Amino acid sequence: MAKDPGFGKRIRAEVVSLKGQCNAGHKVGDQFEVNCYNTAGMCGFLYHAIFPALNVMQFEGSYPWGTDEAVLNCPDSYNLLTIKVQRVKG
Repeated sequence: MAKDPGFGKRIRAEVVSLKGQCNAGHKVGDQFEVNCYNTAGMCGFLYHAIFPALNVMQFEGSYPWGTDEAVLNCPDSYNLLTIKVQRVKG
């Protein structure tokens, strides 16, 4: 695995809703301080789903709609988990 270079914005991801039961055991309220080099214990499928937004946010990119957060879903459509990914201020 690549070594974390230690730069970029801090990113926090929080599970905000769950319909069904997450097979990885994630629950509403779970928080992860993730980056492009560290999954922080997040399920690989969920990490893969948030990675494009994580990459943009960590390295100070932006989206046309200009927010510092993204709300994304796990690819498991039978047990739909929604996660909010945001830059940590400060």
